[in-house]
Amino acid sequence: METTAWTQLHSVMNAQNGGSHNRPFARATLRRIGAFARPHRRRIVQFVLLSVLTALLAVATPVLAGDVVNAIVGGNDRTRVVRLAVLIAVIALAEAGIGLLARWLSANLGEGLILDLRTAVFDHVQKMPVAFFTRTRTGALVSRLNNDVIGAQRAFSNTLSGVVGNVVTLVLTLAVMLTLSWQITLLALVLLPVFVIPARRTGSRMARMQREAAAHNAAMGTRMTERFSAPGATLVKLFGRPEEESREFAARARRVRDIGVRTAMAQSAFITALTLVSALALALVYGLGGYFALDGSLKAGTVVSLALLLTRLYAPLTSLAGARVEVMSALVSFERVFEVLDLKPLIEEKADAREVPEGPVAVEFDEVRFGYPSADKVSLASLEEVASLDNRGGAEVLHGVSFRAEPGRTIALVGSSGAGKSTVAQLLPRLYDTDAGAVRIGGVDVRDLSATSIRATLGMVTQDGHLFHDSVRANLLLARPEATEDELWDVLRRARLETLVRDLPDGLDTVVGERGYRLSGGERQRMTIARLLLARQRVVILDEATAHLDNTSEAAVQEALAEALDGRTAIVIAHRLSTIRSADQILVVENGRIVERGTHDELVAVEGRYAQLYRTQFAHGEPETVAEVV
Repeated sequence: METTAWTQLHSVMNAQNGGSHNRPFARATLRRIGAFARPHRRRIVQFVLLSVLTALLAVATPVLAGDVVNAIVGGNDRTRVVRLAVLIAVIALAEAGIGLLARWLSANLGEGLILDLRTAVFDHVQKMPVAFFTRTRTGALVSRLNNDVIGAQRAFSNTLSGVVGNVVTLVLTLAVMLTLSWQITLLALVLLPVFVIPARRTGSRMARMQREAAAHNAAMGTRMTERFSAPGATLVKLFGRPEEESREFAARARRVRDIGVRTAMAQSAFITALTLVSALALALVYGLGGYFALDGSLKAGTVVSLALLLTRLYAPLTSLAGARVEVMSALVSFERVFEVLDLKPLIEEKADAREVPEGPVAVEFDEVRFGYPSADKVSLASLEEVASLDNRGGAEVLHGVSFRAEPGRTIALVGSSGAGKSTVAQLLPRLYDTDAGAVRIGGVDVRDLSATSIRATLGMVTQDGHLFHDSVRANLLLARPEATEDELWDVLRRARLETLVRDLPDGLDTVVGERGYRLSGGERQRMTIARLLLARQRVVILDEATAHLDNTSEAAVQEALAEALDGRTAIVIAHRLSTIRSADQILVVENGRIVERGTHDELVAVEGRYAQLYRTQFAHGEPETVAEVV
């Protein structure tokens, strides 16, 4: 009974932890669960049947044990005793075999469901716009793929089998016990509240403590993640207060320790109390049953059967008392998963999406108007971990932008910070869709093109030079997985990185660290340029691509950039002066509008905004960069 007590406490505690026991059933949720379960329906049926069979065998053993005692007391039927003993052994073997088979089915069912849910959520999240990721807390999103998916899986691997098995066990056990002695059975049930009520109250209290401990652990995890990253550790060393950081961390750690001690004592007290209750119940059965046996109204074997059946009665009764809580907890996990799946992607590919035409392609913006979407269109309050979403947004930031970059030509965008230059760059690879007007590649609206075709045609280098925590090779192969080793070394040479990579401990297989922090800023940027060279795309966007390069790094990469732009249609944003001056056309963007356009000489001559930028930034000699005016 001690094991039973702990099992039931653990079950009720976990269910209470879901915080969902007062929530109503949602029929739509149940229908969607059914849709996910449908591919596994054959194993679900097999699993339920095995659970029923296990319950039947569990009730049969105590009855047979009582028959053995009666046969022994009778003293004249040795053959019957042997047959019953053999039958009990066969049932035990059958229970073990069926238990293993049921566990195999349960594991396959649960893990199969986790696979389906995780794959569905992962694939769906990949379709979300960039705005979704700029607002969502990564940890909250990862939790949906881990904790909530596993919580949903429990509905099938634990709750389903538990409810079915416990109902069958309870009905059969009660029926047999009432048949053997209805008086003893009713008296035994009187003690049930003493068993169930402490389980629910203690489970609820322990669940609250565990939620508090989980919150502290999450806070410590977040603090460690932020402080132990390369930029976070640098910030703490430069501006942080190590003593205060340590005090705050230690305070939370001590609270987790105190909760652990209280939880351990509550568990021990609960199990001790319920073990005592079970012992009293057994004493009642043996005492009253023994009295009836001596009185001749019960057989000795019946008393033994009642005692054994009693141990199998309390477990299903307690489990079913908390079954609704477990079911609701599992439903909440499903709902949290479905909440992500129901968030409609803003960017959807058409069923008849086209390919970008072959050959050199032009890029065209035709009266483009755009405003960044509000939070309610791209995010969830639960993923941002706020009470309600910030619904500001939707204000137009591009107002009728039109221009055309002919095949093989370079367009440079310059202007103040926040003027809308990077927004223009994000619309071209369809990171967002326009609100009005059209963006075209090769004369085809990007909304009519397939995502694969756009990726194969257009490459982009941003100013942050992001790299994954992976090898040099893996980061390059993102651009073209089929590239050969010779091709990798070729682009590294053209990006002026060959010597650096050859000197690394593992060459191409050297891990660059989180966000590439084992490399300098200039080296990371040149790595992204090497990736662009490897992709061989026909349209190139450079969005502040050399913003973090010093003069030495800039000189090393200029030749590579010139080669990357050669023969390609290019959009260059606030790039080096030499590139801008040689651009086929310069567009001056202010407040979401193109206010000037022309060549460098033409724009200087008209004495407009570009001339102002030129004089302000470069009045003291030939400049190296066209810096932004903030």
